[in-house]
Order: sequence, then structure tokens, then C-alpha cells
Amino acid sequence: MVIGLTGGIGSGKSTVAKEFDKIGNIAIYFADDEAKKLMRTSSIIKEQICKEFGEEAYQGNQLNKAFIAEIVFVDAKKLAALNAIVHPEVYKHFKEFVDSNSDKDYVLYENAILFENMSDVLCDKIITVVADESIRIKRVVNRDDISEIEVKNRINNQWKDQKKELLSNYIITNNTSDKLLPQITRIHNNLTK
Repeated sequence: MVIGLTGGIGSGKSTVAKEFDKIGNIAIYFADDEAKKLMRTSSIIKEQICKEFGEEAYQGNQLNKAFIAEIVFVDAKKLAALNAIVHPEVYKHFKEFVDSNSDKDYVLYENAILFENMSDVLCDKIITVVADESIRIKRVVNRDDISEIEVKNRINNQWKDQKKELLSNYIITNNTSDKLLPQITRIHNNLTK
């Protein structure tokens, strides 16, 4: 069984995923981390990104994240182009991951843009993590050392929480960490009964 875990930037998806990992026999696929690894290691992705964004997209073997972010978070067409390059490779990698973890209760598929890139079709159930926008902005500013405007640009490139909630089986509110575990435990128990 594949359980999608999504939520806007700064909602605390990774924190929620780590809490799930503590209470169950599950495997977790962090789509963003795996995509970053693949952008570093896949010659197919690297070649296509350089073709789309120019040689400046890479510095040595590393993706020039600042350069790419400057482009894609203000130009929806360029963001779509980047996603069209990266997501098919991530999808293949994810399918292999699911196959290799068939002994687990379920695979938790953490993906910030689960709905935006239509990966929700890979999931049996979906959990959306939500938090107040002011909290999300503060978390991302502190975590990524970027401006409030940059965070808002990224938020504006993702679906609104309300839209995600309508398509989700479970909602986790993550404004404060002390209320997380009861929500996670309830959902885990529901998924494994």
C-alpha cells in the first residue's frame, strides 16, 4: 500500500514522516531528496536540464539550485519544464523503491507537489499536512535562510491547502509539535487495522 504525504512548503511534512517512521513498520520515500540525488547522478536529467536552462544550471557536478530557483519560482512554464524533466525519472526510481519494500505495512510517499505533478494516482490513500501560513513562512525563512517574499513565491506555486484537503483521506494540522503524535498514531492505526 502506498500512502501519499503532502502539504505546502513549511507545513512540516518531513517532521510528520519521521514521526510515522518511529511508530510503524514502514518505508519512507522522500521525493524531494530523491529528486535532488537524481539531478546530481542521472546523466539523462543533467543533459536535459542543461539543454533547457543552459550550462550555468550545473557547477561541476552540482545543480546550481540558486540559479534554477531564481528562474522556476517566477516562471510557471520553466517550473513545468523542470518538472517534466525530473519527474519521469523520479517515478521510475519510486516504483523500484515500492517493489523493494513490499514486506512493509505501507510505503509513505512524501511529496510536496503530489497533486501538482499528478503523483496522487500512485497512492492508495493521501494525508495532507497543513499549518497556518505565517508559521510556514517563519519555518522556511529560518530553515532555508531566504526572504519572506521568496517563500511566498514558492507557496504561490503550490496548490492551496483547501484544494489538497478536498482530495485527501486524512488531514494533519501541524501548528505545534505537541499535537502531532496523537494525529499520526490515529492515522497509522487506521491504515494498519
